[in-house]
Amino acid sequence: MNYFITGASGFIGLNLLQRLTKRPGTFYLLVRNDDSRIKILNAAKQFGFPTDHLVFVQGDLTQPKLGIAPQWIDQLSNSVTHFFHLAAVYSFEADSDTIDKVNIDGTRHALQLAEKLGAGCFHHVSSIAVAGQYRGWFHEDMFDQAHPEGHSYLTSKLASEALVREQSALPWRIYRPGVVIGDSKTGAAMRIDGPYYFFKLIQKMRDSLPQWMPMLGLEGGRLNLVPVDFVTDAMDHISHKPELNGQCFHLTDPEPFRAGEIVNIFARAGHAPRMAMRIDLRLLELLPETLRKELGNQPLLKRLGQSLCQEFGIPPAVASFFTTPTLFDCRNTQRALEGTDISCPRLEDYAPAIWDYWERNLDPDLHLARSLKARLKGKTVMITGASSGIGKAVALKLAKAGGQMLLVARNPERLQETVREVEELGGNAAAYYCDIADLEAVDVMLQLVEQQFGKVDVLINNAGHSIRRPVINSLNRFHDYERLMQINYFGALRLINGFLPGMIANNGGHIINISSISVLTNPPRFAAYAASKAALESFTRCAAPELIDYNVHMTTIHMPLVDTPMLEPVETYRSVSTLSPEEAAEMVAKAVIDRPKRVATRLGMFGALVHGLFPKLGELIMNTYFHMYPDKLDEKYRPDLPEVQAAHENQQQIQREIQALSSFIRDIHL
Repeated sequence: MNYFITGASGFIGLNLLQRLTKRPGTFYLLVRNDDSRIKILNAAKQFGFPTDHLVFVQGDLTQPKLGIAPQWIDQLSNSVTHFFHLAAVYSFEADSDTIDKVNIDGTRHALQLAEKLGAGCFHHVSSIAVAGQYRGWFHEDMFDQAHPEGHSYLTSKLASEALVREQSALPWRIYRPGVVIGDSKTGAAMRIDGPYYFFKLIQKMRDSLPQWMPMLGLEGGRLNLVPVDFVTDAMDHISHKPELNGQCFHLTDPEPFRAGEIVNIFARAGHAPRMAMRIDLRLLELLPETLRKELGNQPLLKRLGQSLCQEFGIPPAVASFFTTPTLFDCRNTQRALEGTDISCPRLEDYAPAIWDYWERNLDPDLHLARSLKARLKGKTVMITGASSGIGKAVALKLAKAGGQMLLVARNPERLQETVREVEELGGNAAAYYCDIADLEAVDVMLQLVEQQFGKVDVLINNAGHSIRRPVINSLNRFHDYERLMQINYFGALRLINGFLPGMIANNGGHIINISSISVLTNPPRFAAYAASKAALESFTRCAAPELIDYNVHMTTIHMPLVDTPMLEPVETYRSVSTLSPEEAAEMVAKAVIDRPKRVATRLGMFGALVHGLFPKLGELIMNTYFHMYPDKLDEKYRPDLPEVQAAHENQQQIQREIQALSSFIRDIHL
């Protein structure tokens, strides 16, 4: 018994090959290049299946008869029992020309070769995508009722299946898998597709909110997810069972979950908050059809939907299936599998394995360095405050990513040290000595940068200054407010205004403003500092909707306390949990890649939530916090405060209390 297989190096193909090689016979595998051959051989080592019966045949899907050399055709004539055609583009992100050439022309050419070889049976792997947005039950014997619209992938699967059905030279069997995800036991998968697009959103919710927090979400149609081991076990069995030619088999879950339930299942697997209440999008169907079409054609709503999909990295075509109205009957498959132990497992039983494998192997953030290189290739990046602390750590983090870095600081000696370290790591850096608070000096630097580099693609406004002092102690220090606004707001704003024309002219740019958690939590003693940072954030919020039309993105990072020289004068902060500059640089690097609207810690978001919903409670909490850390200057105005008296009597006791609290919340960065 001999097999000819196209697409053996793909996800389904490799798993099917693992099962087929347990049977006797020779396996002729179509490969386009050495990469496919190496991929299959590596998989053989991983899965432990033999390679001595594997024969690689050079070919090309886009060529007649798959571009197989005539000597191969003569050698294999009338000797191929099973011809498996799995090769296809399974992506909504590919262009229509590529999809049509591979999926439609590739199937036509595979049929030509199979007929020439006199294959015993042509096994065609189609997809439930042929049903499109069919309303109701779609049975395995249904084909003419399918009218997929909206994406070339859907129409290509229908057209390729039609080619198989319309020819009469070959016996055939068609397999329509559901949305194929990883192995139900190991979670192993090869790439991000289907429900995996939503994993990053779930992960972001987990990282931003406590697991117990109930969420409001959406409900949709029933999404048919199936693990790859079930699909390939079923194909292996059905393809060898006699008297099934001319039939189609839905390799689907007979009891699929709704879209909102699936999100909750994976949220539970990822320890993320779940949607306690879900709004069913099918309620929109109660609206008159003309009104629904009118709303769907509104440019504003279209752009909003596209922007949301882009923000979370979800292809619009994938998002459209969230509300799929189709249910898939699979009785042919169930009859063919009777008497075996092959059945589709329940999603909640294997979702933890799927999530765990994704987070350990497929999460894009695992390849941060590679993503940084792609984002910064050929780009110019300016980092202010680059001589120490966060700015220096960011410069060193981005050094290996390529691009040209422009480093700005007041201290020439320390800035040159940063430049030297960046160059030692293989980066390119230029130094600019400038006090951001001196707007005239900033203007001179802007002109110099334009002359030397022409543009800045990524601006990281990191330079800043902080003053920790109660308002009552600042009544005669109005210059403190002016100084902070000059550095934290006006200096950054001057840079933004200076580089915006170049970003717009180059059709894109990214502005990252390093703000503070204090803008979200409103801590006492930081009124002047938080106000200056809040001013920049308010500007960013208002400007971002205008600038996104020019592909200019704006990100605000609400940094918690970072162990930098700016923190050294405050003795009480030596006992609390802080980020290292390197951890802060990691946050900035992720922002460079993802270009989010905001980056904040859970504590910061919780503080914003408390102040937004329960402002009086937030004030009481911060008042308690204020009295936990008495200032020495407080006694000048309130010597009667018991906390101040206690500070004089037993300063060590207070320090122990602070250390105890810090130990209790050591994983929470203030």
